[in-house]
Amino acid sequence: MKYVLMFIETEQFAQQLEAMGELEQAQAYEAVGRWFADNAEVITHHTHLAPVHTATTMRLDGAEPVVTDGPFMEGKEVVSGFAEIEVADLDQALKVARSWPACPIVEIRPVS
Repeated sequence: MKYVLMFIETEQFAQQLEAMGELEQAQAYEAVGRWFADNAEVITHHTHLAPVHTATTMRLDGAEPVVTDGPFMEGKEVVSGFAEIEVADLDQALKVARSWPACPIVEIRPVS
């Protein structure tokens, strides 16, 4: 079964990462690289998203589309990346997500 793990960054996490020294940041990024390597057999696709301020939103609920710069809504939590995994069931998806070493929130959603 396929699931998408959405890695959700909080303002607090972003501030902590920014406050880290160069060595500490490198170690944090290495931990993420190891996670991807350790789970390569179940990851079918993954990507890191550009910062939220680079987003463009299109609203299609009116007579004409309305395009605005920025995210759909301001929030303290933003999706910073995702990985698509193929595993036997939700329990295995939870096991993979539980070992994520970075953003403090992982949303797990089945692919339909």
